[in-house]
Amino acid sequence: MENELVEIETAGWHALSTGPGEATAFYSNVLASQPVVLLTNGLRIMDRQQIIESMGGPPWTTFEILEPREDYLADDVGVLTYKVRADRDGTPYTALLTSVYARENGEWKLAVHQHTPFEEQQD
Repeated sequence: MENELVEIETAGWHALSTGPGEATAFYSNVLASQPVVLLTNGLRIMDRQQIIESMGGPPWTTFEILEPREDYLADDVGVLTYKVRADRDGTPYTALLTSVYARENGEWKLAVHQHTPFEEQQD
């Protein structure tokens, strides 16, 4: 079970870094039947099709998942928390992320996803 959620999340970032078609195809497959996505500026999206469409934006240029932690609340519910350092066309992005996965028909599905952007401290 260990690192299953990190692998799914990494695949999602790869899809988001490849292009809109890959990203929307990936999230069409991995999103739960009733997902919730919480983004910056208080944006909450609960419509599955709207979430999928929102994933079709400009691709990320680079990304790095840092300090991932998987916790399992039950056999069918897992929580992944991590930091991400990413870049889109020269614009850096750092955030704390939480993804809650639940099994639907035996497969992990993304049920809740949340971003909290922050500015990384330079040493």
